[in-house]
Amino acid sequence: MKQLLILSGKGGTGKTTIASAFISLSKARAYADCDVDAPNLHLITEWESAPESSDFYGLPKAEIDKDICVECDICRQHCRFDAIKADPEYEIDIYACEGCGVCEYVCPAGAIKMTPHVAGELMLYTDFEKVFSTAQLKMGSGTSGLLVSEVKKRMKNAVKEDVGFAIIDGSPGIGCPVIASLSGVDMVLIVAEPSLSGISDMERIIDTAKKFGVKIAVCVNKYDTNLKNTEKIESFCRENKFPNLGRIPFDTEAVKAVNSGKTIADIDCESGRAVKEVYKNTMEMLLEI
Repeated sequence: MKQLLILSGKGGTGKTTIASAFISLSKARAYADCDVDAPNLHLITEWESAPESSDFYGLPKAEIDKDICVECDICRQHCRFDAIKADPEYEIDIYACEGCGVCEYVCPAGAIKMTPHVAGELMLYTDFEKVFSTAQLKMGSGTSGLLVSEVKKRMKNAVKEDVGFAIIDGSPGIGCPVIASLSGVDMVLIVAEPSLSGISDMERIIDTAKKFGVKIAVCVNKYDTNLKNTEKIESFCRENKFPNLGRIPFDTEAVKAVNSGKTIADIDCESGRAVKEVYKNTMEMLLEI
């Protein structure tokens, strides 16, 4: 099963809008939302049944047994993350705790234990024809990369037969969830925005993706908001030999479609017609890999 990952260097470029359109156009039988900090692909994909949910455990967190604690203050003095509070009694701030285990090691009374901590929720939608894997990271949890890897693993394990390809909606930026999303994919489509920050972040995500040896292509969303910057993006692609798979215009109808739970490919609009051309070019490139 080939994997197409859709990324953007920054938020707000329209990455999920394009990913959902691709899912609709291809009638994808396997797809995932790896933006675990703010997943929203489920809002514009239709499922009749509720997902199978399960807790995701990240790094363990410290826990103090107050019946055993002698309040010697050694744990607080050794915690480099200031995660232990002593007023009015000794407690662990789970949002500050990094799970290093130093407090457990230095506690003379054995009052501190490292315990499993729920870091997020995994959700898997399945029916007889398709699979959709997603997750929601809990606030303050720092295991987004591990959670993304689990989202992809559950999607692959749930596929009962060769479905040809899977579409993955990644996270913005170049951090841990993006790196975990990039691992093992065949192709990356980078959605660029014609702004100064959009160009800078596009270059950063391309540099990151190149380290994984995957096929890279670019498309420009909202290209007509700044034609000069659009030309800069396309010139950059030509100079660095990255396929430019098309332009998608800014379209107020796209906002209406998303707000009504549809994709831009489901309605007759300028952006919908343009995304079909980008989709066609992307699929041709993916099948050649």
